[in-house]
Amino acid sequence: MNFRQKEISTLLAQIKDPKLMAEFLSDLLTPEEMTNIATRWQLIKMLATDKPQRLISRQLKVAIATVTRGARELKNKNGGFNKILKMYGAKIK
Repeated sequence: MNFRQKEISTLLAQIKDPKLMAEFLSDLLTPEEMTNIATRWQLIKMLATDKPQRLISRQLKVAIATVTRGARELKNKNGGFNKILKMYGAKIK
């Protein structure tokens, strides 16, 4: 991770107000980027519940390769997706 990536990660971690976070992300990202990130998170949550990849692809209207990439990331038990799911899984709807 380079300096710019570390800086934005640190900044995002410090924003505790959900409304401020939404406003910041809205300013930072294009609507398409925000939609893509939100969709990616939905597919990760679906994969974590063992839904079939093809079903996820159809329901979210994304390429199977996108779902497969998410599944590959979830295989890393020490990766960020798994850490967040463990920390917040019960609270995520």
